[in-house]
Amino acid sequence: MEDGQYSGMGNGGVLGLMEVVQSDFAKVLSETNAGEADSARIYDQFMADSSQDKAVKETDVKHKTSGKSKKESALATAHKDLRITHEELSAAMEYYEKLKPSCVEKVVSYEEKVAQRKAEIESLQEALEILQ
Repeated sequence: MEDGQYSGMGNGGVLGLMEVVQSDFAKVLSETNAGEADSARIYDQFMADSSQDKAVKETDVKHKTSGKSKKESALATAHKDLRITHEELSAAMEYYEKLKPSCVEKVVSYEEKVAQRKAEIESLQEALEILQ
């Protein structure tokens, strides 16, 4: 201040500073608007993809739930059929055990066969004598 007048902030002064601030503000504003537009586009794309994925998964859940119901019904029917079949098998096995002694061929020795034939011949001869 000794040599002359006060010149302010150099060549541009306060107005120059204001112009720099204004250009910086405009630059930041345009970058922010571009960033927000890009973020909005990314968000919209994400929401569209998420909605589509959600719809696909909901449809898949419906199909799987339906399939599960059908398989549970088939399983219940199979269990019922198995129980009935086991009951029928048990009844058949009991009946088989009752019939088994009368159906199984008994092994008779030769001597027993000869004795049976001899007894049969004797009874037939007695019957013949009675008839004569």
